[in-house]
Amino acid sequence: MSQNVGDNAGLISPDNSGEKATQTISAPPGVITLRLPATSANLGSGFDTAGLAMALTLTIEASPAPRDVPLTIAATGRNADRCARTTNNMIFETYRDVLSRAGRSVIPLHLRVHNEIPLGMGCGSSAAALLGGVMLANHFGSLGWNLQVCMDEASRREGHPDNVAACALGYMTVSAVADGSVSAATCGQGLRWKLLLALPPASLPTERARALLPIAYIRADTVYNVQRTGLLVAAFALARGDLLRVAMQDKLHQPYRMEACPLLACLLPLAGKAGVLGVALSGAGPGVLLVADADADTAPIADSIRSAAGDPSLEIIETTIAGGALELKAELL
Repeated sequence: MSQNVGDNAGLISPDNSGEKATQTISAPPGVITLRLPATSANLGSGFDTAGLAMALTLTIEASPAPRDVPLTIAATGRNADRCARTTNNMIFETYRDVLSRAGRSVIPLHLRVHNEIPLGMGCGSSAAALLGGVMLANHFGSLGWNLQVCMDEASRREGHPDNVAACALGYMTVSAVADGSVSAATCGQGLRWKLLLALPPASLPTERARALLPIAYIRADTVYNVQRTGLLVAAFALARGDLLRVAMQDKLHQPYRMEACPLLACLLPLAGKAGVLGVALSGAGPGVLLVADADADTAPIADSIRSAAGDPSLEIIETTIAGGALELKAELL
């Protein structure tokens, strides 16, 4: 198991000491490209703790724009029309707010965005946008932040670290916040398990999904989840797919979101059958994540998913476990 920013060495000058603002940018800011993975948080039992980076990417190429236009965007890929909005754009609003709070000038930007992350489906689109905005501010504002500081800032804005940590560090990530900083570790590098995302037609706002949860839990339910979260980490660290059926079970958030995410109840019984190792709500939903064995034939699994859901046209995306955020400077392109 690796800790903090080691898997992204050389990309944002990680510093395992935890000290802030230790790196400076000597060259004038130029074109930068960010590649930020989708993430599936919670993984069932690891509520607000665990996240998994997936090989679906938000790619942002940013360059300084003429001073009379604060933001221009050329967007392609999934939900390109929404990604192209220049008002209430999470990437740019985060970028601008970070720079303003740091007392730096807000350089107008031209963004070329290619998006593969489903929006509003529990796949970490907001975490990718927040982390992207922070990393752009770090670059164009010459803030000298390392990846740890960028992750701390994005996590503070997200309100919980699971998606942001997985987006930054990649693979299966467990995280916690202490004294305003994210402590995180990754495992599962090299795992060839297949991931299937089942996506219903309608999205679910995270705020609504959060509002469905109780403010307190009984001891039995918390112990149930603590036991399974331990198994979850062991499953990814030791490549023990046989543990996932139990490890991805949950009593802290999925039961309360079941009515708003009806696809979950349909697909949970597939866990442990025909190559499906585990099933859980993806993040806050309504998408559902299924982890399949590396040698599994995903075509019949997809048929089983659509049959269980009673929807032959249900969208299913097949992907894999991925590494964390990449930052490419102009000279490296």
